This record gives sequence, structure tokens and C-alpha cells, in this order.
Amino acid sequence: MAEKEESGEAGKDKTELQIIKELVDELYNFRDCYFETHSVEEAGRKDDNVKRKMGQALKKLEEKEDSLKHKSEFLLQKGRCLNVSPDFSAAAEECLSRAVKLDPTLVEAWNILGDQYWKKGDLIASKNCFTGALQQEKNKVSLRNLSMVLRQLPAANSDEHGKRVLESVDLAREAVQLDVSDGTSWCILGNAFLSLFFTCGQNPQFSQQALNAYAKSAADRIASSMPDLHFNRANLFHYEEMFGCALEGYSRAAELDPNWGEPPEKEKQLLEYLEKVTELIHNKGKVKTRRLRTMLSNLNTSALGPCSFPQFRSPSGRVGSLEPRSLSSLTHGHNAGVAALGKVVFSLATQGRMAFTFGMVDSEETCIVVMVYNTADTWGVLISDSVVIPEPNVKRHSITHKDKSYDFKSIRVDSPLLLIVNGKKQNVQSQIPISVSNQYHQKPKEAD
Repeated sequence: MAEKEESGEAGKDKTELQIIKELVDELYNFRDCYFETHSVEEAGRKDDNVKRKMGQALKKLEEKEDSLKHKSEFLLQKGRCLNVSPDFSAAAEECLSRAVKLDPTLVEAWNILGDQYWKKGDLIASKNCFTGALQQEKNKVSLRNLSMVLRQLPAANSDEHGKRVLESVDLAREAVQLDVSDGTSWCILGNAFLSLFFTCGQNPQFSQQALNAYAKSAADRIASSMPDLHFNRANLFHYEEMFGCALEGYSRAAELDPNWGEPPEKEKQLLEYLEKVTELIHNKGKVKTRRLRTMLSNLNTSALGPCSFPQFRSPSGRVGSLEPRSLSSLTHGHNAGVAALGKVVFSLATQGRMAFTFGMVDSEETCIVVMVYNTADTWGVLISDSVVIPEPNVKRHSITHKDKSYDFKSIRVDSPLLLIVNGKKQNVQSQIPISVSNQYHQKPKEAD
């Protein structure tokens, strides 16, 4: 008889716990699919609406707390309910810690406890939770969260950081393989490849893999509403000089979370940069005609320096002297075997710049903008300096964003070491690899 009563009580608990789980599931669905039931104009109220919904759910959970507070599943659902907020919750930490003590096999409780430690700033404890969950069961949430935490842990040196980034890519890739339809996992894989790109020599293959993963994520109905996705992808678009896509990404991130200040600031900075660049190209850096002609009068092939030597090795690996060409004769893309030669007429210092930017004018008085990446803060060129760009990579930009249009050509230079300035190669100290930070908007920032 006692056994029957115990069995019946267990069945009752299961029913109540199932109702509680469905209640918390509904809360997460409300948060994650918010824009399926609300317009983007209501984005600014999302956090408040989610908190209000969380409060309603908590009230219903607390009605059952006296009879269920010693059940690990109840503690999991209460901790999960509290975890819907982007902020650390001591109550959530307590619930989840008790849940895993009662049942160490509760993978979801380990994962959410790891989230709480992350929000608290205890990355070691967070990592231990995700590792512990994976010891119980291989699952996509632990894999992708561990991928993120590994990139945030402080490293003793660049080699250690590089190894962690490589491991984080493997973990994120494994998470995707467990569920190729999960857009959040694709987003984390994109971030991992972005970190790998900037950590391991800026291999274009890694950049493309990041963009491919972000595209998969953006096609997912839940992940496409995450402002972090659009912001991080926009940063990569910006670096790749896909300025129109970058502006759209910053704008979309700002729409999805109007309370987050960084996306609109980045959008504003990039618009100001494009405005200034097009203006300076148009008026040749505002250099007066007489001064410009004086500057150009002493521009000759002697400025080619080592580029004129038969043994000169070009960035492409080609050996041999380069033929100087006018800017107007350069073709779109890589110009093999030739060099662009001109005088600096302006340089541009901008907030949050990706590249050191300057304009140069050739002997035909054609002006073009040059964007040099991975420069040390102390490196630069001065007005009237002679600059030679071996085998220039020419791009055409045609951008329209929010009723503003920009149209200009540029030359991309991936390192100052590729330039010849006043007849001389640049020293190694002129180069410092650029870094771009991923953002996890509801968790600490991930720096590369």
C-alpha cells in the first residue's frame, strides 16, 4: 500500500513539474521569438516585458515551492526562469547549485549554472560547469558555451591564446554538427572563426568561413533576432571593406536593441568616415593648386626605391622590378607587376578606425584613397611624402545607406610593411596586428 501511495505521489510531482517546465519554456519562447509577436519599434521595451513575464512565471513557481523545493527538477526550472534575465542572479545560482548537488546528471542545470557564473564574472567556475556537463553528455549548449569561455580566459602568452582559439573553433564546429539547424550555434562558430582570423595571421579562408557561418545564423528565425550576430558580422564586413553591409548590420543591431549604445555609435563613425573620405578625394585633400603642382614636380621614378630593383620581391611573390602606372590605368582587383606612385595629400584619423587612411595624388593629379591595415599607433605618412604601392589592390565602393550615397575607389594595403615611403621600406615596428572584439551582449565582452 505504501509503495502505491509513493508511486502516485511521484506521478503527481511529475505532472506538476511538467506544467512548471512548460511555463518556463513559454517564457523563453516569449524572449527568443519576441519579434514574431512584437514590431521592431517595441524593441526598447523588450527587456522590461521579459522581466514582467519572468515575474509572472516566478509567482506561479513560488505557489508550488513548499511541496517541490527539494526536487532537483523544480530547482532547475526556477533557476532557469531567473536566468532569462541578462543579469547575474544570486537566487538562480543558489537554485542551480542545489539542483546539481541533488542530481549531478542534470546537464541543463550545469549549463545554466555556468551561465550564471559567466554573468558573475567567474570564468573558471563557468568553464568547469560546461566541462562537467559534457562529462555527463555531449550537447551543443555546453560545447558552444565552452567555446566562448575559452576565448575569454586570460592567457599567459599569445601561443596559449592561439591554442585556445583553435580549440574553441573545434568545440563550436562540434556543436553545429550536433544540430545543423541551430542558428545560435552557427553564430558562435562564426565568432570562433572571426577570432581565429585575427589570431592566426588573417588567413582569408577563416574570414570567409566566419561569414558563411554568420549567413547560416542569420537565416534562423531565433538567431536572426540577436543583436550580437548583426554587430559582430558588421565588424567583419567593416574590416573586409564591405561598407554597405557593415552599415546595415550596425543599423539592424541598433534596431533590435535600442538600449545598446555601441552599434549606433559604430554606424555613425563609419558614415562620418565615408563622408570625410569622399569629400577629401573630391577636393584632393584641400591642397592648393600651386602647392600640389610643386609637390608633384619632384615626383619621379627615384621614389620607387627597391621596387625598381630586378631582385625586388612583390607581395605576390613575383621577383623583378615593377613598372610605375598612373592611378587611372589601374584595373579593379590585383594589379600584378606594376606600382602605384603618388604624393600624400591628406591623412585621416578617425574614432574606432580599422585602417590608417590617407589620400595620394599621382602625376596626372588623379586622387585615390589608401587604407592601410595592421599599423602601429606610431606609424603614419605626412602630406607631401612620396608613397609607392607595389601591385596595388584596387576596389570600387558604391554605397547607399539611409538616403546617403558614397562612390569612390580605394587601394587596400594589408600591412605598412608592403609600402615604400620616400624611397624606403618600412621597419617591422610599423606593424601591429589589428584586433576586433566579438560581443556577447548579455555576457562579458570577448576580446581577441
